[in-house]
Amino acid sequence: MSEQPPLAPAGIFKAYDIRGLYGTEMDETTAQAIGRAFARVLARLRGKQASELRIGLGRDMRLSAPAMAAEVRDGMIFEGATVLDAGMVATEMLYHLVGSRELDGGAMVTASHNPKAYTGVKLVREGALPLSGDAGIGDVRAEIEAGLGPAPGGGSFEEVDVWEEFRAHALSFIDARSVKPMVVVVDGGNGMGGPMVGPILEQLPLELEEMYFKPDGNFPDHEPNPLLEENRALIMERVRSSGADLGIAWDGDADRCFFIDGSGEFCDGDFICALLARSVLRKSPGATILYDPRSSRAVPDLVAAEGGRPGLSRVGHAFFKARMREEKAAFGGEVSGHYYFRDFWNADSGTIPALLVLELLSLDGRTLGELIGEFRSRYFISGEINSEVADQDAKMAAIAERYGDGEITRLDGISVDYDEWHFNVRPSNTEPLLRLNLESLVSREDMERRRDEVLGLIRS
Repeated sequence: MSEQPPLAPAGIFKAYDIRGLYGTEMDETTAQAIGRAFARVLARLRGKQASELRIGLGRDMRLSAPAMAAEVRDGMIFEGATVLDAGMVATEMLYHLVGSRELDGGAMVTASHNPKAYTGVKLVREGALPLSGDAGIGDVRAEIEAGLGPAPGGGSFEEVDVWEEFRAHALSFIDARSVKPMVVVVDGGNGMGGPMVGPILEQLPLELEEMYFKPDGNFPDHEPNPLLEENRALIMERVRSSGADLGIAWDGDADRCFFIDGSGEFCDGDFICALLARSVLRKSPGATILYDPRSSRAVPDLVAAEGGRPGLSRVGHAFFKARMREEKAAFGGEVSGHYYFRDFWNADSGTIPALLVLELLSLDGRTLGELIGEFRSRYFISGEINSEVADQDAKMAAIAERYGDGEITRLDGISVDYDEWHFNVRPSNTEPLLRLNLESLVSREDMERRRDEVLGLIRS
């Protein structure tokens, strides 16, 4: 007699969410178990009975999402919770639901930027604070592995509509009257960006050239991950050929956005973070701005120059959101395109950065290429480079020894700082990889020379 596969394989429990291949690693049975276990964990975190919980629920446009979300909902109901079901929404709209209605938590059925075959769930507690591998997701896994047993039942659900209130809240971050006419290419990647952001942008004096703005879980045009060069090539070419002022692309669940300048060049996330910091500091003088250890020095340099207080956070939205609360930071940004806002429950948004950049361009008068060009001419960054490494700890120790004359910090992996260059090396949470980000303040040639030197040590 063959052994039954586990209800929820250990590999689906990631650092920041639960995610796996639909039908083999995760299915509707897994989804219901996650819903039940999440309600139990949330009840303990909140010091309540499960029957007292009010939990938000959303799902993205993936083909499996309706069935998976229905089972997550049933699981929470079977434990006695009241579920507020927002239907098909973008991830940050689920955050808005949880934050604005002071719910005990929320579940978003999404596999974010992953290819078509994947499904998953992002889980948050009160205030849209995420559960993570370090806090909460392991408890959900443990509940399932221990056996859930009979369900008490008694829960209920109601359908809610958050679209209009979300759009109004997002628009409150800018003075819409200040936005000037622009031609903007927008790529929704057949994800949630189109329905979420499109109606907001239509209220502004913009000429929109829409690409893949209709949600389609088949992703017929490209995978919903603009960080991959092959997925952003189409919008880059469209910006160049149309003569647009800029382009904006969103990932699948639309909690991240990425920018293309008027020449069709991709704008690195840390440089966009610096521009967003400038915008936030104009509205909140002297505020604390967080950035991650991979970032260009453009971010802390600009924050300090414009009267703000720069601060570091570990990489990852669970760490950023907690650090935002601790520091009472107004804004935080990661190289990966996650941008966090104090006045959005310290959560990440793909809508608010788009609006702030459009407002900033209108008020400043320079093009996005000119603004980013200031950073490109002074800060020479490698981007993230992955290397497969069998013994991550040994290699990290070798790096620390080789570069012991630099200033070494270990907030996240190992960071080594010199006056004219610096780098960060981090181990992957899920793969035998080391990730290198390096920057020179001298020249691109100096960056390339030092990058190759560090890579040589990592890969030797």
